Amino acid sequence: MMNQQGQTHQNMHTGTVPPQQNHGGHEVFDVHEVLSGTIGTLNLYTILRPSVKDQELQNILDRQYQFIQSEYNTTVDCFKSGQDPAVPTQSYKMTQDNDFVYGLQPSQPKKPLQSTSEITDECISGLMLGSVKGAAGAKAMAALEVTNPVVRRVIADSIPNCIEMAYELSIYQNKHHYYQVPQLAQQDMQQLLNAYAPAQMNGQMPNNQTAH
Repeated sequence: MMNQQGQTHQNMHTGTVPPQQNHGGHEVFDVHEVLSGTIGTLNLYTILRPSVKDQELQNILDRQYQFIQSEYNTTVDCFKSGQDPAVPTQSYKMTQDNDFVYGLQPSQPKKPLQSTSEITDECISGLMLGSVKGAAGAKAMAALEVTNPVVRRVIADSIPNCIEMAYELSIYQNKHHYYQVPQLAQQDMQQLLNAYAPAQMNGQMPNNQTAH
């Protein structure tokens, strides 16, 4: 049996592998972790939504929830079938600009909540940010173990979406001074920016052999 790329996959003990079973052992476990984590993110967003006070954050949460849910369905589809999903992967696009305000200003030290009545938009956006950042790492690790070409592509293509969502949330937090971004002194930054030079592209590997 051939898959959608016209390739035949074999198991050395049982013979031809059908598309639904075109998965390696590590792949199955890692994709389970990705899907389970995605459900966790969706559940977290559902739990947090009634506590959101800022309309902008609510809009971000709703847009990200809908996108993550659709992407989850696409991953489940190709994982179960081993073939191209009915709904292909999409690219998440945030609606904010990408302006960051640099510098630190005095603020109260962070500490754990004592009750649910203390939940704020700062806390909510921080939990959302942590969840999508965790998903980016989990998907990157899983994609390296996937043998099925379609599942590998779907998961790999979803990593930039996690990055974009995390970036959107970090910009939101920065704008409201929840996430402050320090900068190095200009002299230190300039030294690090100029710490590397381009490689010489001569099209050949270095010759490390010595004459005898």
